[in-house]
Amino acid sequence: MHRIILASFIALLMTFHAAPLRADGPLRILVMGDSMMASHRVSRRAVSHAIARALRAKVTDQSVMGARIIYRLPITGSLGLNIGRQYREGDWDWIVLNGGGNDLWLGCGCSRCHRRMSQLISEKGNAGEIAKLIVKLRRTGAKVAYVGYLRSPGAGSPIEHCRDDGDELERRLKRLAALVDGFYYVSIADMVPHGDVSFHAVDMIHPSLKGSRAIGQRVAATIKAVETGR
Repeated sequence: MHRIILASFIALLMTFHAAPLRADGPLRILVMGDSMMASHRVSRRAVSHAIARALRAKVTDQSVMGARIIYRLPITGSLGLNIGRQYREGDWDWIVLNGGGNDLWLGCGCSRCHRRMSQLISEKGNAGEIAKLIVKLRRTGAKVAYVGYLRSPGAGSPIEHCRDDGDELERRLKRLAALVDGFYYVSIADMVPHGDVSFHAVDMIHPSLKGSRAIGQRVAATIKAVETGR
């Protein structure tokens, strides 16, 4: 008898835990961004899939490998290489995105990037292409979560010298988050222990399967905390 009661109680707890965060159905989430988001999408193990599983959410992933925030070519930009143009109309509860890494790494080689950094986002966080995009996305009514970048584990990564630019981009995004209601910055700067290569793919730039899962889980935890008020 006690076992039956205990089993019923556990089943009730599992049902409560698995319940969607929206009273009228699963959260509707749009994902935008570059290869950090797009990695492992073919195998259905990208960041977006980890978010969907963690939240039991309906997630649409529009991210594109090689995409940038600042991308002027109209034809290829419309194919998603301009992150802002990845947006699709919808009744989204959340928009999750990242970006800026390719602008700094490919645009100025993470060297003498002061001008490009300011084009992306001003020192105070209140201007620049990222700030404009965030304000535009918030006007749709969706909450917005911007995801930072994995840091190099210090083990031969070609982006090791980008660390300072990544830190500065993060500082500015945090300032923007303090200015815009409904906008949240999700840092993953502390995710990779020094010397631990398991969060990166063999190229030491993109996330591994483990990395994508960990990123998605951290984003999901942020969304859940906001939705539940915890």
